[in-house]
Amino acid sequence: MLAVDLLTRVGLATVLGVAIGFERQWRSRLAGLQTMALVSMGSALFLILSAYSFDQTGDRLRVAAQIVSGVGFLGAGVIMKQGLSVTGLNTAATLWATAAVGALAGAWMWREALAGAAIVVAGNWFLQPLGARMDRAQSARREATPAEYVLEVVCGRSVEDDLRVRVSEALPSPAFHLRGIHLDRAQGPDSVRLQAEYLTAARDDDGVVATVRALSLQPGVTSVRWSIAHEGAADWAR
Repeated sequence: MLAVDLLTRVGLATVLGVAIGFERQWRSRLAGLQTMALVSMGSALFLILSAYSFDQTGDRLRVAAQIVSGVGFLGAGVIMKQGLSVTGLNTAATLWATAAVGALAGAWMWREALAGAAIVVAGNWFLQPLGARMDRAQSARREATPAEYVLEVVCGRSVEDDLRVRVSEALPSPAFHLRGIHLDRAQGPDSVRLQAEYLTAARDDDGVVATVRALSLQPGVTSVRWSIAHEGAADWAR
């Protein structure tokens, strides 16, 4: 094998390994530029060794086959388990794929090597944020729990009818379902307490706080409080 041919194949494998490692280095992963370049270059050298250095009548694919298992052991070294979380799986898979790119370059299947490197880089660069977004969406769905909100408004009897309508429409449907309104006139000669119960499929404290703030600004309202059934109440008095 000519030296120029050797340098061209190994050089291509190294360049493609650097291209793959750039994305890993940019994200501060365990295996970056140097590791990916060495894995790709080593795979190319092993493939060239297997193809040109042994008896041509023997199994020339034996060394190439060992690249797969050998890089597998290398990838296992970057996988770490911390509690219930496992990190490094993507880096290990990238090492494995980089070895395949290097082997293709060593066999001078340069079109396949370029395509493989491009696919690995694109997969790591674009699929990682997509996966993170899907994890956040799934986490948000898991955290969405039903809640039963209770709104209590103390107001003057002169604005009782108006406040009853406002309280019944305070939290928007269909996100919030009004179960009923209870009236208590035992608060004093000039005041009344309205208590509305709402059911919601997903807890939304911020929306309830905004509603309570708006109700507290209504004329004749003495105090407003909200709570979740079986939990403590939050007051908004004026």
